[in-house]
Amino acid sequence: MAGSDHHHGTVLGKSTDYISVYSPSLLCPIPRQQSRRELGIQPGSLPFRGVDIWTAYEVSWLNNDGKPEVAIAEFEIPANSPAIIESKSFKLYLNSFNQTAFTDAYHVTQTLESDLSAAAGAAVMVRLLSLQQFARQGVGHFAGECIDQEPVKIDCYSPSPDLLGLSNPDKIVSETLYSDLLKSNCPVTGQPDWASVFVQYRGAQIDRAGLLKYIISFREHQDFHEHCVERMFLEIQQRCNPDALTVYARYTRRGGLDINPYRTNGAEVPADVRLVRQ
Repeated sequence: MAGSDHHHGTVLGKSTDYISVYSPSLLCPIPRQQSRRELGIQPGSLPFRGVDIWTAYEVSWLNNDGKPEVAIAEFEIPANSPAIIESKSFKLYLNSFNQTAFTDAYHVTQTLESDLSAAAGAAVMVRLLSLQQFARQGVGHFAGECIDQEPVKIDCYSPSPDLLGLSNPDKIVSETLYSDLLKSNCPVTGQPDWASVFVQYRGAQIDRAGLLKYIISFREHQDFHEHCVERMFLEIQQRCNPDALTVYARYTRRGGLDINPYRTNGAEVPADVRLVRQ
């Protein structure tokens, strides 16, 4: 999606009032099928499974004495949900908790799960963490081999699957590769979205220089985080035909939220690791 046609009537790209009293109506779902249709994905026959992992760093509410509470929240929205939640509307919704009293964190969690599941059209998992709990998780990096030092020349900055290929069709490997050079852009505001992306596969050996150039080719592409990852998954699968594939991107935060989608057709679930830029 290179423009805003799909998002007419949403809060994206508009100045908005910040509401500090609980307002679930602020949540704005966007059907996943709008972008999946362009990739040839049919409803009900997804070629992958996965989750969109969101982290919210600006979560606060009042206790029954009027004293503020703060937490960091982690959300998991399944890839088979009918809708994603527009990130600006998600931020505005979380802000609506700021001056609302809740009995305890359990009731906050239950409210979040109920509202977000209704918006996404599938069960959303919510974890509220104290700042101390979150700090103990630390900051890490992707496992595997970084391909960013591959000597490449590139002048193509829109997604180009022709850049993908095999280095040795007869050599079957299991590899985990990653790059910190992914950049895409908000499909409405044009703001840059920065990410690290992890590609784990089993199959004929993928050409690393071509994979790096392909990742870089998203640099001027406008689409949501989730759809960028799905495009990568499909195009790597189609061009390189691995037996198993996982694509996992962790984006830097904007508006107090980071979004970290993964898509896989394998058995393993990638680690939920906070990266240094997050």
